[in-house]
Amino acid sequence: MKISSQEMREKFLSYYEARGHTRVPSASLIPENDPTTLFTGSGMQPMVPFLLGEKHPSGTRIVDSQKCFRAADIDDIGDNRHTTFFEMLGNWSLGDYFKSEQIQWAFNLYINEFGLDPKRVYISVYRGNEAFGIPRDDEAVGLWQELFAASGVEAPAIDMAEEKGMQGGRIFYYNEKENWWSRAGVPEKMPVGEPGGPDSEMFWDFGEHLGLHEKSEWTESPCHPACDCGRFLEFANNVFMQYKKTEDGFEELAHKNIDFGGGLERIAVAINDTPDVFMGDLFDGIREKIEQFSGKKYGENEKETKAFRVIMDHLRVVVFLIADGATPSNKDQGYFTRRMLRRAIRFARDLGIDSGLSAEVAQVVIAEYSSHYSELATQKDFIITEIENEEKQFLTTLEKGIKEFEKLIAGFQIAFERSGKKVTQIAGPKAFKLYDTYGFPVELTAELAEENGLTIDMEGFEKAFEEHKALSRAGAEQKFKGGLADASEATTELHTATHLLLAGLRKVLGNHVFQKGSNITAERLRFDFSQEDKMTAEQLQEVEDFVNAAIATGFDVTISEMPKQEALDMGVVGSFWEKYPDVVKVYTMKTQTEMFSIELCGGPHVANSKDMGRFKIKKEEASSRGVRRIKAVLIKD
Repeated sequence: MKISSQEMREKFLSYYEARGHTRVPSASLIPENDPTTLFTGSGMQPMVPFLLGEKHPSGTRIVDSQKCFRAADIDDIGDNRHTTFFEMLGNWSLGDYFKSEQIQWAFNLYINEFGLDPKRVYISVYRGNEAFGIPRDDEAVGLWQELFAASGVEAPAIDMAEEKGMQGGRIFYYNEKENWWSRAGVPEKMPVGEPGGPDSEMFWDFGEHLGLHEKSEWTESPCHPACDCGRFLEFANNVFMQYKKTEDGFEELAHKNIDFGGGLERIAVAINDTPDVFMGDLFDGIREKIEQFSGKKYGENEKETKAFRVIMDHLRVVVFLIADGATPSNKDQGYFTRRMLRRAIRFARDLGIDSGLSAEVAQVVIAEYSSHYSELATQKDFIITEIENEEKQFLTTLEKGIKEFEKLIAGFQIAFERSGKKVTQIAGPKAFKLYDTYGFPVELTAELAEENGLTIDMEGFEKAFEEHKALSRAGAEQKFKGGLADASEATTELHTATHLLLAGLRKVLGNHVFQKGSNITAERLRFDFSQEDKMTAEQLQEVEDFVNAAIATGFDVTISEMPKQEALDMGVVGSFWEKYPDVVKVYTMKTQTEMFSIELCGGPHVANSKDMGRFKIKKEEASSRGVRRIKAVLIKD
């Protein structure tokens, strides 16, 4: 009997717990201490400090299921294999066991526990490279061959499959492009001191009888496990981190690590023996909901099937992104949430669905995943509200935007008929107008353009975008600098209270709260913050109590200067990071035993809170969509 993906996840985690591993929760999709990337895109990403030598608080054997998002894969969605969101099942040895145990455990798990037929499992290993002084990984080959032999399967090791094809092989040697892992990539790109090593992948064979290779664009080349034709699916990868880059080449690490990653969605596909990842059980509820809304069946029409896949993929990850704090916006992670949601809405229209699908699919995703990812259940209402509001906002302009785009195309046709010269590119300013006026992400305009045989002048788009930002900055500079009317004692005290207010809001409402604007005079403070729902009287009282309790401690305000990147790495709270110089001031409000606030700021602040007075919230109201406003005062009794 086939097992569900939920059962597989739990079985994987329990399997390694029984072998001395400690289960740890998934890290957020929004990296906390990695400014090099917007998202957590692999299972190993949160583990990098520990793979580099830092001691893990849970020991040397770790197991997890890490949620991942790869924004670079957005344009690939529509085929039967790619997803932007996936769960990576991982087990880790940090200077503990190594190659022999890992290969044996992985083989036993997937063949004996999950029930894959060993006759349809193929292996890749590292070919070695004399130029780097790294030998062929014959050790891994020998270990795999023993395990296959015990299962009654011969496992010849074959080289040069890229040129000669299968050759009756079971284990295949590949170069570093296919079977080497380091954070920088292939060995020549690795900086001195970086660890890396060969890896060994596991592939599932859907079978020659399906003719997938013959139907693919690679039909002129021989088929082999690492071929992209779709016949073989990589479902797991064992990384053996055993080398360190030196000035002269590579040397063996004193403490070797294991980094194993196995895609949950991919192993489900192998167990179901279907080349289509979207036919896996994790997508069943979403697929059925789209069929219900559209009246169409998945898989019956190529164009409609692509629309199904885009919607299934995008709406699933939107739920997880919002839960981790990336609400739809025009900046940073929120831009991708908006782009994915709006792209899903656009493809839903291709299926005849006008509205309402996104929130319904979100409900399905939350129900499917919340038993393992409890943050989805606790934030259910917030997630649904964000999706409904974003969809409503986009739909009000989508129709107008599409009509504007169609007018552009019609104008090009008229120009062609008059001059005989065909227009092949949309001017940058026109693409920017679709973005600025109608909320079209430029990628959406690019897709529509491609469907009509056109390209976009991206350089012109960027220029128009920069000009718009310059005008916005110029307008903002007409306001009080830093939102302060003056630097009087009363204004300074209210400014300090504003920092405590933000800390209190994040404590009561959650870490999705960020400053969206402020204005402070000697009489009152006005503070705008990210929040959809009106605050309750109880929540307002809780925030007020937090601020007053902090003031009553008589805390000191300390100032330190540090590079902006260091502040980011420390997790310092701040908004509008782009307006600050490379060296920033960080204000800390704390006693010897309690931290109240640590934020980026340009000042000024009180030296000590004892004379600030009593904090009182006078009003809480809507400022704009997704933004609330608080007005408050300090009362000197």
